[in-house]
Amino acid sequence: MDAQARARGVRLALFDVDGVLTDGRLWYGAEGEALKSFHILDGHGLKMLSATGVATGLLSGRASPSAAARARELGLAHVMLGVTDKLARFEELAARLGLEPSQCAFVGDDLPDLPVMRICGFAVAVANAVAEVKAASHHVTTTRGGEGAVREFCEFVMRAQGTLEASPGRYRA
Repeated sequence: MDAQARARGVRLALFDVDGVLTDGRLWYGAEGEALKSFHILDGHGLKMLSATGVATGLLSGRASPSAAARARELGLAHVMLGVTDKLARFEELAARLGLEPSQCAFVGDDLPDLPVMRICGFAVAVANAVAEVKAASHHVTTTRGGEGAVREFCEFVMRAQGTLEASPGRYRA
């Protein structure tokens, strides 16, 4: 099955945070707080995708107040941070939503993402993901994590599902 066909079936899209929604770098403030930078294009893409009825959320190994704040700002329904077993949390969420893994997408960049990527219906790696993650993916973005890769993914799914042009967040001249 090709990437377009896989994207057509997506009902839940989950994203790793560090290296996917951010460029993977951590900046530390004077008090030791970790600071992250999020790309505005990714945020709007997530809002557009959510508005089409695809559930969205974060699934990250790091607990991060800044990621939690960004998720609240974007209105993401499913936020799982500080997760040690991503596969178990993914399976729990899919079951709770009544979804098969084949109806779920996951966007990742590093080795801890592989267990989820190996069972979900549409596994996507960002352009700067490690080689093993790219090899396990059904699609690799042309954009690097933290630089609009999530927006690229969201538009790919919406285009495959025929919802991009009608998206409430899409502006026309």
